[in-house]
Amino acid sequence: MSTLTIASDPEDAAAVEAVEAHHTQLAGELAGRVALLIAAADRDPAAAEEVRSGLVAFCDQDLLPHAAAEEGTFYSVARDLPAARLLIDAMLAEHRRIGALVDALRNAGSAVQAAADGRALQVLFEEHLEKENTLVLPLLAGAPEISLAKLLSGMHELLGHEHGHEHGHGHGDEKEAAESESKSGGGGTCGCGGSDDAQVPELDVRDVPHALRHATVFGALSAVPSGQAMVLVAPHDPLPLLRQIEDRHPGAFSVEYQQRGPEAWRLLLTHR
Repeated sequence: MSTLTIASDPEDAAAVEAVEAHHTQLAGELAGRVALLIAAADRDPAAAEEVRSGLVAFCDQDLLPHAAAEEGTFYSVARDLPAARLLIDAMLAEHRRIGALVDALRNAGSAVQAAADGRALQVLFEEHLEKENTLVLPLLAGAPEISLAKLLSGMHELLGHEHGHEHGHGHGDEKEAAESESKSGGGGTCGCGGSDDAQVPELDVRDVPHALRHATVFGALSAVPSGQAMVLVAPHDPLPLLRQIEDRHPGAFSVEYQQRGPEAWRLLLTHR
C-alpha cells in the first residue's frame, strides 16, 4: 500500500505519511483479528464467538469511526475537485458496503459464516485503503489550494497514535523494527515445552507484506483471551517484534520457541 505522493508543502507530506501509517495499522490489525477468527472457526466455534465479538468491537471503535472521519474531512473536500467527484462517490459507496459487512459479521449465525464475513471485510477494506493511498491522497496533497495538514489537524481517527489515537502505534516504531528485523539473526534460548497445537490457533505471517506484519500480529494477539495462546509462525527470529509486544503489554505474554528455523520460526505466545 505504498506509493509516491507529491505534496504541495512539507506539512502536507507529513500529513499524508501519518494517514498512510494509520492505514497500515488498521489493515494489519484487521487482518490479524480475521486470521484468528478463521482459525478459531475451524477448531472451536465457542472460541470463535469471543474472537468475533472482539472483531466487531474493533470495527465499531476504530474502523467505522475512521471511515466516518474520512467522509467529514478529505472526502467532502475532494468531492469538489472535478477530477475526484466520481472517485469519491465510489469510495462512499464502498463505505456503505464496509458497514454492511460489519453488520453481517455482527449478526452472523455461525462461526463459519462469521469467518467468511470477516474475510470479505478484510479484502474490501484493504482494496479501499489502496485506493485512498494511491488516488485520493495524491489528489488532495497535490492541490495547492488545499492544506491537508490543516484539514486533518486533531483528527485522531485519521492520523493514529502519533497524533493522540490510543489504539494505534507509531509509524516510526514500525520503521525502526523493520530495520532491526533485517539485521537480526538467531539468538535467545529455546523453551521447547509441550502444547496441544490442535487447540491453539496459528498465525503464519511469512506471506504477510512486511509493512503489515507487526500490526497483523498485534491485532491477532488482541483477540487472544487471558489464559489462552497463539502460535506465531515467522520467517526469522522475531526479536524486535517480541520487544514491541513487551513494550505494549508488559508481562502479559509468555514466549516459548517451538521451532527455530531454518525455514520458519514457531513461537507459542501465551496470554497470562
